[in-house]
Amino acid sequence: MRNPTVQLAIEKASTLIEALPYIQEYYGKIVVIKLGGSVMDDPATERELLRDVAFMNYVGMQPIIVHGGGKEITAAMDDAGLEANFVQGLRYTDERTLTIAEQVLCGRINKRLVDTLESLGVASIGLSSLSSCVLFAERMYLTGEQNRRLDVGFVGRVEQVNAKILQVLCKADTVPVIAPIARDRMGGKLNVNADTAAGEVAAAVQAEKLVMVSDTHGIRERREDPDSFRPSLSRAEIDAFMAGGIIDKGMIPKVQACLRALDAGNRKTHIIDGRIPHSLLLEIFTDRGVGTQILR
Repeated sequence: MRNPTVQLAIEKASTLIEALPYIQEYYGKIVVIKLGGSVMDDPATERELLRDVAFMNYVGMQPIIVHGGGKEITAAMDDAGLEANFVQGLRYTDERTLTIAEQVLCGRINKRLVDTLESLGVASIGLSSLSSCVLFAERMYLTGEQNRRLDVGFVGRVEQVNAKILQVLCKADTVPVIAPIARDRMGGKLNVNADTAAGEVAAAVQAEKLVMVSDTHGIRERREDPDSFRPSLSRAEIDAFMAGGIIDKGMIPKVQACLRALDAGNRKTHIIDGRIPHSLLLEIFTDRGVGTQILR
């Protein structure tokens, strides 16, 4: 009978060997990672996810991070005495809300993520409306009843991504960290959905894959039934799930971002639960993974 310590070491070695073909496959490839949800509310969970990103960087992958921060924005608005209002799921963004969103996303969260990566020995740079903006958008309007145009304030739809600067940074072994505040053609600022921004970034840089990290368990056929979890779905199956209402609410922009990336040439996209320890590494470097992968 083997010594338990030796057995544990063998199991760890087996895990590394399982990861080897994936490390070889993704060496030098861009992977866009969207961080959001309650995983960013817990400093320990957030740091563990960034350690996974650091590992990816050290084994030769080229990560790009796009982050959200909705809950921190809502908390900051509460502190300022402002009520958060939503129109068809989008945060109504007036000038005061936009100022708070920029302060939280660019001045607080973006800086925190960059500082953590730097502390892990990874060169990184924050890209936001306060520094080098890479997202450019037009103002978004929604359609309401009787085809009436609904104003959601300073909310944008991404029109263009400065892919060149992102690719240059990746080749220089520097991790770009992107806050979802865009510029319009007049130089004004617009709040954009972080899921949508991640999809557009993945499309623009022709990433190998897009990984959506949140506090969701991937995709289930029946939301409350863990046994209905789907580790892999095709484009046709996703279309059927959306038509049948299986994919709804906050999952819709995540799935739409994945489809946008696939349509632009990304090979695979993933939706994973960042609350699972090392979920990012498990999804990318193991045979089974822990989330739902969406394929073309």
